[in-house]
Amino acid sequence: MQDIHTIIDALHLDPHPEGGFYREMYRSKIAVKDLKGSANKIAYTSIYYLLSGKDFSAWHRIKSDETWYFHLGCDVLIYFFDENKSLKTIQVGMTSKNLQATISAHTWFAARPLNENAFCLVSCAVAPGFEFDDFEIAKREYLLKEFGTSAQSIQMIEVLTRT
Repeated sequence: MQDIHTIIDALHLDPHPEGGFYREMYRSKIAVKDLKGSANKIAYTSIYYLLSGKDFSAWHRIKSDETWYFHLGCDVLIYFFDENKSLKTIQVGMTSKNLQATISAHTWFAARPLNENAFCLVSCAVAPGFEFDDFEIAKREYLLKEFGTSAQSIQMIEVLTRT
């Protein structure tokens, strides 16, 4: 297995505020309007995103759909709260034979590699394109109040938020 630091260096990845490392690979030059015709946004963006096995992508949400594409390493488990406020998961990687997954806009989600002694490398495509102004890191207290309806939800909120 390749060394995580070799990949970070080769791909010129930087630390991401939600955890892990990233680098924007593409930002469309095309602007789109929302269905109401009121907002111009970049059509789509894509990044490389790497998580070490001991790290996690903290609970966050964005205002666009985000698709994760598996490239290398161990499987990653994406946690999210559905429209019924239930905790759900999607596993992405070679073990699951599920090589991509999409998280809908405005959905609280988090992720972590399934193997603490490995890493996962994915790409994430966001449409309309990602802007840090559209990015919100969750506060633990809010998630516990809004979604802490089961022991499993409470545990994953506590494990996957940063204090």
